[in-house]
Amino acid sequence: MPLSKTILTMIRALTWVRPDIKQFYKTQRVAEEVSAKLVPPNPRCRIDDTTATMPDGCQILLRVFTPHGKCPLPTPENEAPQDPCGTILFLHGGGWVNGDVDFYTDACATMALKLDRRIVSVDYRRAPEHRFPQAVEDCYEVARQLHAGELLTGIDTENIVLFGDSAGGNLTAAVSLMARDRATFTPRRQMLIYPVTYNDHNPSSTIFESVRENGEDYLLSWRDVQGYMELYCSSPEDLHNPYFAPLIEPDLTNQPRTLVITAEYCPLRDEGEAYAQRLADEGCDVQCYRVLDAVHGYLLYPSVLGIVRDTYRIIKHFLDGDELEQEGKRTWLGIVGTD
Repeated sequence: MPLSKTILTMIRALTWVRPDIKQFYKTQRVAEEVSAKLVPPNPRCRIDDTTATMPDGCQILLRVFTPHGKCPLPTPENEAPQDPCGTILFLHGGGWVNGDVDFYTDACATMALKLDRRIVSVDYRRAPEHRFPQAVEDCYEVARQLHAGELLTGIDTENIVLFGDSAGGNLTAAVSLMARDRATFTPRRQMLIYPVTYNDHNPSSTIFESVRENGEDYLLSWRDVQGYMELYCSSPEDLHNPYFAPLIEPDLTNQPRTLVITAEYCPLRDEGEAYAQRLADEGCDVQCYRVLDAVHGYLLYPSVLGIVRDTYRIIKHFLDGDELEQEGKRTWLGIVGTD
């Protein structure tokens, strides 16, 4: 299902003028800071900041989004469960280098309202100042504390969903693997949107055709992915660590019920779908959908757009069992476990 020629021309032009991410990431951070300040807060969503203390003493910022009239924020004075709609722990994208809770504030407010759930967004430490495994260890520790009831009182710890997009999807999958391997808590559900799961995105050597098909012209290039990975990893050995590249984990059993959503014109499409298939082959409960006419990062687009609206329909189907039927033009494909 091809994009229109006009849109495709614009996307290709933007892709080709992007400089090397290894030199550009600081400029991109500044641009994200400016753009975040230009977006007014959503009046339908309450926003609270709190922190989680890491084992090394670092205070990690958490931003909590609560739809007004839904899921009142628990307080020390009110320790009874007040979590009728559940809590999503959100790990943002940005190649482990860009993105932060400020840049994702509008998206998280939309997410809270669309899904009728409290969202806890994690401002994990970013590369290259803090390289692998710092980001995943931060996210793991926040998830552990949230599941243990140590961060917010009144949380239904059986109804926490791990959720991440792009590099955040990578972190989500890695946190679930860590939780199993360390036997510290048991995530029940996880959602990965266009996740990074593999360690090779060079068109001449990768096993995934989507890198060759979509790695030049659709905003996120294969060079970007490789550059982000170089900024994130501490040594070449990290490339062979399953917490860096979850798809290389030899044992994917005992993972949470999983939703994977990929984008048709994303270089990471095939590895996300391969991860879903591996989970299904090893006995996990998995649903995987490919959103058509979509490029990497589309979840940050305005929620009135069809691809974003339909993505939330897929998520609601996964979380709440809402009916999922395509109306008119086909907008997604069921890849794994979708009947």
